[in-house]
Amino acid sequence: MIYLKSFTFPCADLETDFILNIKRTCYDSFYPFKILSKNDLDRLDFEPITILYGGNGSGKTTALNVIAEKTEISRDTIYNKSNFFPDYVKLCNMNTEEEISKNSRIITSDDVFDYMLNIRNLNEGIDLKRNELFEEYLDAKYAHFQMKSMVDYEQLKNVNNARRKTQSRFVRSKLIDNVREYSNGESAFRYFTEKIGENGLYLLDEPENSLSPKRQMELVSFLEESARFFGCQFIISTHSPFLLAMRGARIYNLDENPVMVKRWTDLENVRTYHDFFKQHEEEFRKD
Repeated sequence: MIYLKSFTFPCADLETDFILNIKRTCYDSFYPFKILSKNDLDRLDFEPITILYGGNGSGKTTALNVIAEKTEISRDTIYNKSNFFPDYVKLCNMNTEEEISKNSRIITSDDVFDYMLNIRNLNEGIDLKRNELFEEYLDAKYAHFQMKSMVDYEQLKNVNNARRKTQSRFVRSKLIDNVREYSNGESAFRYFTEKIGENGLYLLDEPENSLSPKRQMELVSFLEESARFFGCQFIISTHSPFLLAMRGARIYNLDENPVMVKRWTDLENVRTYHDFFKQHEEEFRKD
């Protein structure tokens, strides 16, 4: 499925005209102006899976944030916009093939990290409450209690409840179980599978963060199947060779000037891995 067919960014000349027309000249930065245009990136054409490849500072995350802002898709984590971000977005244009569904969203590394931290914080709160209930159980079970008025009724119920149950049953009856805390990789993978539904445009910013190679390969299978069978379109920024090798993906190399579509096997990052393992090929053949 293709929701977003193409997207155009302001060219260098248009950016220069805008900056020259600004009355004040005391700004330290005109971000995101002059980021994507430095390598003549003014248009992206999309497939069901499109990948933006490039090193730090190449502008791949900037491009995703601009597209997300222009398409008005959902996001969980607020990001810092510069003074000129709205102006830049206004100069962009998009061509849609299908109406962008409400399921669509951008998923960033901050979203994934916040999700993992929230699970940890929730479990820490539950553990603290559990310790309090252990003490409450012991106090109630062995208390010398005698009801003197209806004011003591709730305490009486608590004492009787403690004397009828084991400590573990008493605590479980008053406390929800801990949210299962997975490893970072498991939690990150679960976040993607929970947030990515059917029929949506999804922008993923370096989804390989926190994922082991095995988990990255599982994510690749999930994304490929979502694009093929469940009406999803993906625009992904990454330098992971596992994601770059996704079937049918159109890959833009943002490190080149001008930015061009490249085969994943021609990218510098992938060639570095290839050369490294080729150099150690004999070691893999040893018993």
